[in-house]
Amino acid sequence: MAEKQQLDSFLASPVIGVVGASNNRDKFGNKVLRCYQQHGYPVVPVHPAQAEIEGLAAVTSVAELPAEVVSISVITPPQITEKVVRQAAAKGIRNIWMQPGAQSEDAISYCHEQGINLIADGTCVLVVLGFSGH
Repeated sequence: MAEKQQLDSFLASPVIGVVGASNNRDKFGNKVLRCYQQHGYPVVPVHPAQAEIEGLAAVTSVAELPAEVVSISVITPPQITEKVVRQAAAKGIRNIWMQPGAQSEDAISYCHEQGINLIADGTCVLVVLGFSGH
């Protein structure tokens, strides 16, 4: 389980980006987005091909996220995560939560090198915050 200080820092972001958000309610990218919504966190979905997800305007890449996004949840395949973390560092994002299955050694090492607050120990936002699938 990630340390409370890491989680608090992540959740303090005025807006959270959800990279890998999906319109498919069976996918984790959708569940993570709805979990933040259920708990009152402002979120921006990131998806290369969807204009809107769960009623929210989506952006196509991390580079397009608004400046107030300093934390992102990543629910992407590991090879995509490796690109996402580099875009995030270039954007000035300071907190990254790789959901289980999104991690890669390269992405984790890169985040550590960049001094990013990284949660990538298998801790899942759906468990930490609690998620109602309805």
